[in-house]
Amino acid sequence: MKYKQNTTEPKFKKYLIILWSLVGFAFLLVALLITLVSTGVFGELPDTRVLENPETPVATEIYTADDKLLGKYFNENRSTVSYDEISPWLFKALVATEDVRFYKHSGIDLRGTAAIPFYLMRGKKKGASTISQQLAKNLFPRDYFRTLPQIVIRKLKEWVIAIRLERLYTKEEIITMYLNTVDFGSNAFGIKSAAKTFYNKKPSELNLQECAILVGVLKATNFFSPYYNPENSKNRRNVVLNQMRKYDYITRHVYDSVSSLPIQLDYQVESHNRGLAMYFREFIRMELSEWCKDNGYDLYTSGLRIYTTIDSRMQKHAEEATLEHLKEMQKLFFEHWKGVKNAPFGYELDSKEVESLMHQAIKRTDRYRILKANDKSWNEILKDFRVKRRMKLFSYEEEFYDTLSPWDSIYYYKFFLQPGFMAMEPHSGHIKAWVGGIDFRYFKYDHVNKKARRQVGSTFKPFVYTTAIMEGYSPCMEVPNVPVVFPDYQNWQPKNSDGKYGGIMTLKEGMAKSINCITAWVMKQVGPQAVVELVYKMGLDTAYVDPFPAISLGTPDVSVYEMVGAFNTYANNGVWVEPIYITRIEDKNGNVIKEFIPREVEILSEGYNFVMLHMLQGVTSGYGTGVRLRYRYGIQSPIGGKTGTTQNNSDAWFIGVTPQLTAGCWVGNEDRSAHFRSMNLGQGASLALPIFAYFIKKVQADTVLGIRPDMQFFKPEEELPVEIDCNKYRQTEGNIKLE
Repeated sequence: MKYKQNTTEPKFKKYLIILWSLVGFAFLLVALLITLVSTGVFGELPDTRVLENPETPVATEIYTADDKLLGKYFNENRSTVSYDEISPWLFKALVATEDVRFYKHSGIDLRGTAAIPFYLMRGKKKGASTISQQLAKNLFPRDYFRTLPQIVIRKLKEWVIAIRLERLYTKEEIITMYLNTVDFGSNAFGIKSAAKTFYNKKPSELNLQECAILVGVLKATNFFSPYYNPENSKNRRNVVLNQMRKYDYITRHVYDSVSSLPIQLDYQVESHNRGLAMYFREFIRMELSEWCKDNGYDLYTSGLRIYTTIDSRMQKHAEEATLEHLKEMQKLFFEHWKGVKNAPFGYELDSKEVESLMHQAIKRTDRYRILKANDKSWNEILKDFRVKRRMKLFSYEEEFYDTLSPWDSIYYYKFFLQPGFMAMEPHSGHIKAWVGGIDFRYFKYDHVNKKARRQVGSTFKPFVYTTAIMEGYSPCMEVPNVPVVFPDYQNWQPKNSDGKYGGIMTLKEGMAKSINCITAWVMKQVGPQAVVELVYKMGLDTAYVDPFPAISLGTPDVSVYEMVGAFNTYANNGVWVEPIYITRIEDKNGNVIKEFIPREVEILSEGYNFVMLHMLQGVTSGYGTGVRLRYRYGIQSPIGGKTGTTQNNSDAWFIGVTPQLTAGCWVGNEDRSAHFRSMNLGQGASLALPIFAYFIKKVQADTVLGIRPDMQFFKPEEELPVEIDCNKYRQTEGNIKLE
């Protein structure tokens, strides 16, 4: 019997040999390519130095004195955190979903990679990029390749970089770096920004559901966004939770409970136009831009940490106080000008002058600059500004839409009263609150900024009296309330604002009641040059303070920043301390690269300074212009200060000093020709003082801040250099009579 030869077995062996030969060749080819990639044949790879210090754009963060994140400057909103600052649920969710063998492989998941062909043969997509590979892609973004060979080479480069990263870093460091670099959408780069944007939390505070949602977002930031596509996000969250259940990171019971929960967000995209202390943040940005250029940093990508002097609680109180008062005054302002021709401009302007003022305002707009850049003529630009458009407008009640021309919108905003408020700590010079306007989105101009100078009115008068006190004049000295003539200055003769004269008045009464003739008499005794020299030492830019007698009535233009800093001398026992707003700057690794120490200048001895405090407290008591602090706002704690009102009520001021805080406020319109027409409404005691009052009441009520109502001003133990008890003064000193 003959047996048929089996030919199948040799053919099978032949095919098997061919298959394994191809597989072996493929592995050899891949190994060769990896070797060539590693040696840089297909392009330079990052060396060890670069891998150890990868350059990732990191936002600069601004912190308050009480360690609250105030804001950021960024191109990409990214901040970094350490491994210990991230919720453990986030690591578990990420590993279970993206790289289940993360803790076992060395950068490449060979098992997952080998399984890709089998998934493709079954018509399924399968990815095998490890977290390390994805980190490599995030740190060194791939170029856009069109051809398959280019894509293969790029992928192999990522393999090599991933392996090198695994050699340089621990698993904890790699997964932390990945979470710090990845894009979560909604302008949130890195887990710290994502936690803040979606939940207003720190990464360590995220719960299981929130971690699952954020990991789910990574697959497609817009499609799975919990804000824009909540249903998709919920489904993706449950996929992540199921992966965690599958790999025993959570139990079935936990999965069932959490997967049924609705999505809840505290969503707020971080923006340069929203948040606390917006005017201060913009001021800091402008100040630091030049510093960064000079010192080799990029404000938007270097990851600096700016530690400011602002106290978040005081800043909040200051913003609330400002809006609380101005909201009511704005209603009065609209009613005050209702139906009046050329409102809100005073009678000093006619229609042509108002039109000229509007033309100036047009030339300050972005729309004008764009039209001008497109070679539009002035007439064409004016025509464009008359075209009505639908636009969003500011209101204290609620933003609203209306159809207005750009011309109309500019005119509408001319009606709004603007504030400038600053508070600082007397001894340290630290600025604690800074309110430059009512809403940064609509009104960009900062009215606290050093360059924002307005006429100061009677708030300048204490500097005149200080000069006299330093020369030995007593607050109890009595002089006639009559006009004073300055022959050397074209017979300049100031008048009292109320037109009343006669009688005898002490210097203390003259300052408390803000009597022009009394202040002029003092100026005539001490001379303008001595006053200018004094205010220069107290931080005022004397380029705007001419040595003429008229400065005694407050003709100079001075910023809120300068005025509060100058008055702070009285709260700081006669020592002027430079107001500062930054204490230190750190690099992204926490190294201190710059510290700020304020300058100090001794202006007054403790004795003379206490005499001036005595006079300033007279303004806020009895017969002073600031007495409504007591009877209307019920503040009984020690406060000295000075009101100020300029001609036509264009500028309203109040600067106040307390033992623990110095604060000052200016209120007025953008244009000096826009103002209240009555002194009753437009004076400093009505427009500016209430903001100070609301602020002081709020900070004193906030016991955490430690601003005590019972704190007293420092009084020196030695005898005062001049007598402040007017009964004793009359008995022993007598009076200097005006000749």
